[in-house]
Amino acid sequence: MAAPTGTSDAPFGRMLTAMVTPFTTDGSVDYEGVRRLAAYLVDEQRNDGLVVSGTTGESPTTTDEEKERVLRTVVEEVGDRATVVAGAGTNDTRHSVELAKTAERAGAHGLLVVTPYYSKPPQEGLYRHFTAVADATGLPVMLYDIPGRSGVPIETATLLRLATHERIVAVKDAKADLFAGSQVMAATDLAFYSGDDTLNLPWISVGAVGCVSVIGHVVGAEIATMMSLYRSGDVAGALAVHRAILPVVAGVMTRAGGAIMTKAALTLVGRSAGPVRAPLADATAEQVARLREDLIAGGVKLPDGDVS
Repeated sequence: MAAPTGTSDAPFGRMLTAMVTPFTTDGSVDYEGVRRLAAYLVDEQRNDGLVVSGTTGESPTTTDEEKERVLRTVVEEVGDRATVVAGAGTNDTRHSVELAKTAERAGAHGLLVVTPYYSKPPQEGLYRHFTAVADATGLPVMLYDIPGRSGVPIETATLLRLATHERIVAVKDAKADLFAGSQVMAATDLAFYSGDDTLNLPWISVGAVGCVSVIGHVVGAEIATMMSLYRSGDVAGALAVHRAILPVVAGVMTRAGGAIMTKAALTLVGRSAGPVRAPLADATAEQVARLREDLIAGGVKLPDGDVS
């Protein structure tokens, strides 16, 4: 299925959020909550793409069956108006291949494949892992380079090799190396997406085509505006938006884990996605209070009347 919001330079759209997975109070997946959250992110937060069952979606603690049903639910709800990218990355190549095949059958428009975590494979191992997943389906692939969590970066030479694969078309970069990314963009057709909300505007300024955001759950519309302003030549306007939402970045991305604080933020804006699954732990009362201050400072409207 063709991605409804993809373009030649931005194959997965421009404003994507790595969607949390809503759970009920007993820890089960809340599939109606999945449906509501997907619609909210697309219709109200201006996301033209969603990443489903990435690590922000707590993919290490959801079963393959849950992942498939979540994906089918999101595709059914918004797949006609937003690109739906399925997380298919694990530290087991065979498992990742099976997840990729399942995602294709379930209607995903593309795949997000993270660097295998914990095992610290050599660069040749990374190359073989990513090409095996890309060979398994007809879907376009976005590589996810996040050495802070996976332990191993995708080195520039490896990205140059991977760029020759016809279905490896993009990189979600959370490596924070704008120089290395610039080198890859200059030498290949890989589309770069900012995978670090602290660096969204800097990445756009050096050639990234979009963002895969976490704070897009609550300020996706603002990020979309920021990118549009920059692309239209209004650098000062983009910078103003970037600065305005800095408190939200700090509140969600620097106080505790992204999934933890995102679910707390969604509760504060009246869009509860339930608890997190162990071994994660829900935000404390103190963290939530600080987050409330951050959201208000960043212009997020809260249902109790607190606005910036």
